[in-house]
Amino acid sequence: MSENAYARSGVNIDAGNRAVELMSAAVRSTYGPEVLLGIGAFGGLFDAGVLQAMAHPVLVASTDGVGTKTVVSGAIGHYDSLGRDIVNHCINDILVQGAEPLFFLDYVAAPRLNPEVIAEVVGGVSAACREAGCALLGGETAEMPGVYAPGQMDIAGTIIGVVERDAIIDGSRIAPGDRLIGLRSHGLHTNGFSLVRSLFGPETYGQHADLLGRSLGEALAEPHRSYLPLVRAIRPVADIKGLAHLTGGAFLDNIPRILPKGVGAVVDTGAWQVPPLFRLIQETGAIGRDEMHRVFNMGIGMVVIVAPGDVAAVQAALDEPAPVIGEIVAHTEGARVRLV
Repeated sequence: MSENAYARSGVNIDAGNRAVELMSAAVRSTYGPEVLLGIGAFGGLFDAGVLQAMAHPVLVASTDGVGTKTVVSGAIGHYDSLGRDIVNHCINDILVQGAEPLFFLDYVAAPRLNPEVIAEVVGGVSAACREAGCALLGGETAEMPGVYAPGQMDIAGTIIGVVERDAIIDGSRIAPGDRLIGLRSHGLHTNGFSLVRSLFGPETYGQHADLLGRSLGEALAEPHRSYLPLVRAIRPVADIKGLAHLTGGAFLDNIPRILPKGVGAVVDTGAWQVPPLFRLIQETGAIGRDEMHRVFNMGIGMVVIVAPGDVAAVQAALDEPAPVIGEIVAHTEGARVRLV
């Protein structure tokens, strides 16, 4: 089969090479001296000698995607935000165990590669990696006609981080009386978009919403927030007993993942101001309170669990409001998280 025949079948090798050319500078901007071989190689090389300064390093890994947010962000051309979404989502997932990011790998697939769009996505990935001090060690772009519909895209990523063994946050010390502190989100992040898309059609994304102070599409495309800077600020002043990243499953499914046997959590849903976007979704879809708190983060993207005596120190360490949104209680049966 000639190259022209391959292109006629829907795969353009030149477009893939052009995408790599456009993204190269952004990717290399994330490299430190630990990166021995990165973009262009079959595999990225990261010098693990940097771990020798640690007493007992433990690697922490996670992989995830941005889901159907690609449909919304793609419709309004916010491709940079999708790159930030996937990095920050993965950073938060390993952060809950106390890990600092080392390197990241991305995967972008589409029915046809648009080099400029791919470069914009990877530009967002690179920017988020730089902000976190994380190397974008490698990645893959895939042109897959017949798998994805025209105009669609899939984005996924894998992150590797490290934590000292005696600093792992596993929730085992959480006890009745401990407090739940909420760190605010920047929007839906990467969850609940299938429900949102069933309520709001693409024709509404460009419309200005007075309640939001901007277009609906802009509000929906707001990038996933990284909680790494906030947790770095909290660590020196408080004993973090547990962290919960409120992704799919939100309050009702994610908080129980870090709770030891015998305890549950009571969440006061009136302890913070729910952002207008969530109120708009709830009113439009006539969605009940419990379902909203299981699908969406409702304005709280990360929950920090500390002893009562550490609450003031946590709040003083941050340059933004961090309300107490609940308490750990004894639990024997029924739901592990109760909304009040």
